Amino acid sequence: MTNNISTYKCLKGHESSESDYCSECGVKILGVGEAMSDDKPLRVYAPTLPQVPQNITLETCPACSAPRELNSGDFCEICGYNFVTGVHGEVPIVEKMRGKGGLLEDRETRGQGDKESNSSFPPSPHPPIPPSPPTWELVVTIDPSLRHPESPEAPTNQQAIAFRLSKANNLIGRNSQARAIEPEIALDFDNAVSHRHALLNLQSDGSLTLRDINSSNGTKLNGVELKPMVDALLQDGDEFTLGHWTRIAVKVIHQSL
Repeated sequence: MTNNISTYKCLKGHESSESDYCSECGVKILGVGEAMSDDKPLRVYAPTLPQVPQNITLETCPACSAPRELNSGDFCEICGYNFVTGVHGEVPIVEKMRGKGGLLEDRETRGQGDKESNSSFPPSPHPPIPPSPPTWELVVTIDPSLRHPESPEAPTNQQAIAFRLSKANNLIGRNSQARAIEPEIALDFDNAVSHRHALLNLQSDGSLTLRDINSSNGTKLNGVELKPMVDALLQDGDEFTLGHWTRIAVKVIHQSL
């Protein structure tokens, strides 16, 4: 979570944690949102039955057929298709590599395999059977130490939640009846989490990537703020944090050889 949490006021006077549509009633927010002052704490999210707005228009990504709100950005959140130029492309993946002196360095890849190979040995007549892809699981917990001074107190009755990933694309966020958003990883107990906050994507090789999709308050992977719309390669044991006090642990629970 970033240090500055902002709220935005909609036309009906609600305090919203979202800058585009009100998180309480779904009305589109016009103009620039007002930053929250020190004497005006962020309200705890209390779900209400919103009225469905009439000004939301959906379109379909021509590359991956994912639904999206019209004019909600230049790129598809799922596949990275550019709606302005019409270019089909992949979102870059940032992978942490060990550089000189043992320091961590960022390396961007676009799904290309290792081009270097050892050609001094002939191919085996019996190539090994590739391992089956791993099974990924997320464990969501409340960590009060993540709380920002302007945030509400962390809930004490929220139990840990485990999510086993089975889909190729998994949205992290909060449910919204007004905007027809139903995340695979629903974090409705934390109103500093955007309705469309981040994506977990299972790659064809079984690896898992995390992408912040321009959320209001950001996402941190192992304590480092992620760049929006850039995929970060996850490993067993990684943790990422978001919202007021939400911590998510990444685990590989099964991998048969």
